[in-house]
Amino acid sequence: MSSELISLETIQEIAHQYGYWAVFLGILVENAGIPLPGETITIVGGFLAGSGELNYWLVLGSAIAGAVLGDNFGYWIGKWGGWPFLMALGRIFRISEAQLLEVKNQFSKNAPRAVFLGRFIALLRIFAGPLAGIAQMPYPQFLLCNTAGATIWATAMVSLSFFVGEIIPLEQLVVWVSKFAIVALVVAIAAVFLPPWLEARKSAKELNQ
Repeated sequence: MSSELISLETIQEIAHQYGYWAVFLGILVENAGIPLPGETITIVGGFLAGSGELNYWLVLGSAIAGAVLGDNFGYWIGKWGGWPFLMALGRIFRISEAQLLEVKNQFSKNAPRAVFLGRFIALLRIFAGPLAGIAQMPYPQFLLCNTAGATIWATAMVSLSFFVGEIIPLEQLVVWVSKFAIVALVVAIAAVFLPPWLEARKSAKELNQ
């Protein structure tokens, strides 16, 4: 997600001061399920590498390591205590257990894709790890999808800001990446929920005929 809670200027200051640790911890915390602008910190890290302030390979390694470890923390948090917490939230917001089970089942069906591609999708980057744990996704499968997804995502984000940052202002680059993540979220929601909805409508029409 973009940096609504923390300004881009503040993120740049943090990245200037802490360098690779800022990239590593920023994306680790976000992927563990805490909504911090880890993606923006990673983009800033790649931008600083492009300007010669940081090393490209160390920024990339920090981003991959943080993303992999963060999602692992999120997975085990979800596996050990995520479902009771989700049930408690459901009671607060008056969401029935049946509805929560339906969401859990839908995620389980798409868990490998969600974990692999989730970092490119707004919100899912934050919650994919905990949701995979809640859905009881087999850990070896999760680890494979998580590591592969983290590597591809980090390479794309760091390389994009490393090369394109010399041409496009950093602020504009962050906005474009954020918009892409939101569009990806809309497409993902449609891909998951539209087919069952269309099938239900088709069945209802057949029953009424």
